[in-house]
Amino acid sequence: MSARIYRPARSAMQSGAGNTKQWRLEFEPQEKRDAEPLMGWTSSTDMLGQVRLSFDTKEEAIAFAKREGIAFRLEEPKETKRRPMSYSDNFRFNRIGQWTH
Repeated sequence: MSARIYRPARSAMQSGAGNTKQWRLEFEPQEKRDAEPLMGWTSSTDMLGQVRLSFDTKEEAIAFAKREGIAFRLEEPKETKRRPMSYSDNFRFNRIGQWTH
């Protein structure tokens, strides 16, 4: 039984940083998923695949995994670089490219 500890990235539909502050512990799948032949649904007998635990800090998640004897893999988040840009830059005289629709 092994798990992965990570901090989820924001989805493409989000402009803010919602749901990205907490650390998550998810178990790695132990069995492959099977496709049901009639309907094509996928199923699995691996019940740990449904377990997701959230923690406020990385240290809490690591301490929980060590206390419960769970082997884990830690994935550090990639920090995004943001370019500060003002609204008035859209209307600059020396703007590269035209501002048209």
